[in-house]
Amino acid sequence: MGRVTERRRVIRVRDGAVTTRPDTLVAEEPLEIRLNGKPLAITMRTPGDDFALAAGFLVSEGVLGAADDVQSIVYCAGATEDGTNTYNVVDVKLAPGVPVPDITLERNVYTTSSCGLCGKASLDAVRTTARFPIADTPPVRLTPELLAGLPDRLRAAQQVFDRTGGLHAAALFSEAGELLDVREDVGRHNAVDKLVGRALQDGRLPLSRAVLLVSGRASFELAQKAVMAGIPVLAAVSAPSSLAVDLAAETGLTLVGFLRGPNMNVYAGDERIALHTGV
Repeated sequence: MGRVTERRRVIRVRDGAVTTRPDTLVAEEPLEIRLNGKPLAITMRTPGDDFALAAGFLVSEGVLGAADDVQSIVYCAGATEDGTNTYNVVDVKLAPGVPVPDITLERNVYTTSSCGLCGKASLDAVRTTARFPIADTPPVRLTPELLAGLPDRLRAAQQVFDRTGGLHAAALFSEAGELLDVREDVGRHNAVDKLVGRALQDGRLPLSRAVLLVSGRASFELAQKAVMAGIPVLAAVSAPSSLAVDLAAETGLTLVGFLRGPNMNVYAGDERIALHTGV
């Protein structure tokens, strides 16, 4: 099994002084996700929570919606000549009766923020595959003060980041601000998939009373993953993309960006934020 971190020799230059020392780096390895034995996707990830990552990815693709949709998730023999298990290939077998999607490149292209599809096609793809319309009744209601405290709580829970400085993080909070789960990964989308996949495995989907906080920007892909898991609030410490804002507005997702201390921008779904405007 690949390790979460690895040690490498590094030459440090500090104020003109040159020293040599070992440095701790975050591990990055490919993970191939197969569905019923057929290749579906490859992602670069930090090893760990691989089964949850695969399950969460399939939630975001509209394939899975409940734990009993899955018959099994197993590691497959790797791509080595001797068939040694590299723990970098995961096969998800669907339960009997669960529809198997048509696995094509066209089907999955919209999930990446670098895709060539137009905005409308991307929005339509989420709309037609979403299993959990955002339906927090009564609506989640958050104060700016509660939101302001979440990034520090996320940062305090990033154990591997403290050693490497090279990981993204995603966390789920309750509407009362309780930390429910946190995952780290070299890819921000993988961290979210690990959260959602674990929630699926625990029978907690849809996450209709949860707040998703991500350590970086809020791309369309992350907004998509929030919507597909039924999460009503997505907050990011950095900027959202224009398509993420469009998706939030269309689906009823509350989207908060530049969440830094008491400062934040609310781009969509302001009805869930207890704002006291001066105008």
